[in-house]
Amino acid sequence: MRDNAARRRIVPLGVFLACVLTPPAVADQEVNIYSARHYDTDLALYDTFTERTGIAVNLIEGSSDALMERIANEGEYTPADMLITVDAGRLWRAEQRGLFQPVESRVLRERIPEHLRHPDGLWFGLSKRARVIVHASGRPLPVPVARYEDLAGEKLRGSVCMRPSSNIYNLSLMSSLIDALGAAAAQTWAEGVVANFARPPQGNDTSNLAAVASGECALTIANTYYLGRWLGSSREEDRRIAEALTVVFPNQDDRGAHVNISGAGVTRHAPNRDNAVRFLEYLAGDFAQRLFAEGNNEYPVVGEASGVISSLGTFREDRINAALLGANQGEAVLAYDRAGWR
Repeated sequence: MRDNAARRRIVPLGVFLACVLTPPAVADQEVNIYSARHYDTDLALYDTFTERTGIAVNLIEGSSDALMERIANEGEYTPADMLITVDAGRLWRAEQRGLFQPVESRVLRERIPEHLRHPDGLWFGLSKRARVIVHASGRPLPVPVARYEDLAGEKLRGSVCMRPSSNIYNLSLMSSLIDALGAAAAQTWAEGVVANFARPPQGNDTSNLAAVASGECALTIANTYYLGRWLGSSREEDRRIAEALTVVFPNQDDRGAHVNISGAGVTRHAPNRDNAVRFLEYLAGDFAQRLFAEGNNEYPVVGEASGVISSLGTFREDRINAALLGANQGEAVLAYDRAGWR
């Protein structure tokens, strides 16, 4: 539960007309964050930043799409200094709308791996998650599965549960496959997975994991943080389900498992640009990295995993530049559509 001080700092998403109609006052000691993350641990991040720098953090929370639309509507009069959102595909959409400005920072360049930041400094990955294959521990698969490509094998007919192709996580996965395999081979893979569906695509990662645990299907693909939530849950039932599932980090003998990011960029018309860059650099530090990642059971982009997610073990990650996960998105949509994956 957030305390009163924290609640006073959060500005409701619907209150914005005054910001649109009136140019914001530039204050040397504040930074305005629009964030699609809603975790109490983030409030500790903001408080510590203020304690260390004297710069107040003003926070507006909302969905990624709503925040991007708001920044676009506010235009040059936006009070937003930074947008924080989830998935490289959404960062790409914000980039395509011209919402970010480039940032050159030695700290960010040295701290954040090259494949997890935009080549021109428009945005930077701050935490990451892997999209993994999951099956029930007590029910052997008809064939070993160690790569994403294995999900398309004929011996898995009627075995696979997946969420709809329009989901941003599946679009980013397909974007990575297009880069690794080529567009034609990636579409062939999607066709094979469609042929192996146990049921029409539906639900989200959580419901598909539950379907695997119940035996409705044999395996699925899910983001690691969903498993982390169950492993760290206060409900015994959640922990029991998670412990009954086996996680396979795909493609460990070649390119590595697909990873995606939560990230942030400085807005194009940021009234407090220097403070926003300073805040980004702070988020790349060891203290902030731990809290930012643990807030959603993710992996830090700097340093080792901590919290319950570390129990899943270490893995090799695909080092495709995250910018391509957005750039390939249009072709990913077409590949899924042609394959009949709805």
